[in-house]
Amino acid sequence: MALIGPAVLCVFSLAFLWAWVIERRRHYLLLLAAAPALFAIAVTIQVFFWPPSVPANAVLSGVFYTLAVQVAAEGVLRRSGKRLGRAWHLCAFAAVMGGLWYFAYLVPNLLARVYLQNFGYGFVLLVSSLQLTPLMRGRPVDRVLFWVLFVFGLHFFPRTILTIGVEAPGDVRIFQDSLFWQAMHLSLAVLGAALATALLAATLSDVIDDLRRERDSDGLTGLLNRRAFEQRAGAVLAATGDAPCALLVCDLDHFKRINDSHGHGAGDEVLSAFGRLLRRLSHENDLVARIGGEEFAILLPGAAEAAGQALAERARSGLSGLVVSFAPSGGAVTASFGIAEHQPGDSLSELFTRADRRLYLAKAGGRDCAVADDAAASPVPGAVSAAALGASSAPAPR
Repeated sequence: MALIGPAVLCVFSLAFLWAWVIERRRHYLLLLAAAPALFAIAVTIQVFFWPPSVPANAVLSGVFYTLAVQVAAEGVLRRSGKRLGRAWHLCAFAAVMGGLWYFAYLVPNLLARVYLQNFGYGFVLLVSSLQLTPLMRGRPVDRVLFWVLFVFGLHFFPRTILTIGVEAPGDVRIFQDSLFWQAMHLSLAVLGAALATALLAATLSDVIDDLRRERDSDGLTGLLNRRAFEQRAGAVLAATGDAPCALLVCDLDHFKRINDSHGHGAGDEVLSAFGRLLRRLSHENDLVARIGGEEFAILLPGAAEAAGQALAERARSGLSGLVVSFAPSGGAVTASFGIAEHQPGDSLSELFTRADRRLYLAKAGGRDCAVADDAAASPVPGAVSAAALGASSAPAPR
């Protein structure tokens, strides 16, 4: 009966190992594969009572139980980019194992060992779950993972108190037939399987999200590609209704000349640098995309045309100080901008056509300028000039 739980968890161990073979960059999967295997070793040591000495058996199995809990906690945390740290784990391991050695050899006390291990493991898992509270604002699978880990850690306390109380059986073999022993392995099998399932589901979601990001991202700049931009921009316009929304379409001036004079590596450097500049200048909910060879688009939800003009001027100012390998003093790259504000009833195609027409006017008017009016053929910096904005690379307030 006691071996059923470890056998189930070993299946999950193999599943995590298989997942790591497929996704080797997710190193936390190795930790998640190791945790149930360590737990299975600990249970096997206790079930077959090896070594036959009670103190040695308690300490040896305790080593594997403790490592299993700590490795599982660290694996869950590293999946979210967090960790408890080596010093924390060393202190926790020393505290649990020091107490086990004391109550196994110096002052033999089975009840004390039971409470020390269960409360210690529950504490480690609860601390780990509290590190993951930001997941509560994330995807449903992340919220499920948080609650499963939290309940897993919390259950050690009431389950131990209710099943063993204040007196443990004196004989170890009788202890293995006790209510505490059976309840412990049943709960660990059920909750451990639930945690492993949640982790596998979260890992699968991570992989799917990564694939979507790769599908939707421009490989050179890391911005959205045209397909993703049009899809998301259409959804934004549908959601905003009659609320203001500005679109900027920009084109790097004489980009072919850069490629012809300095090589495509120089062109790629300029595109990457300009992409980083646009990302720094934009707000979190703005959509920034590379929609063509040297053409970019930025959709500003909730922003009027003046905000688009301000962003264009800040981008032009940033370009004037851009340092690239073929022109370290800066000033070698300029861009032209067409700006349009969403009007009631506009489709994305209509908004894009208006902005693109103004981009053409900006190029016809001498380049290195922003046009926000169909009648304009010269730079339209709007109410906010490059001098007033300064050279700051932070997003402008809107």
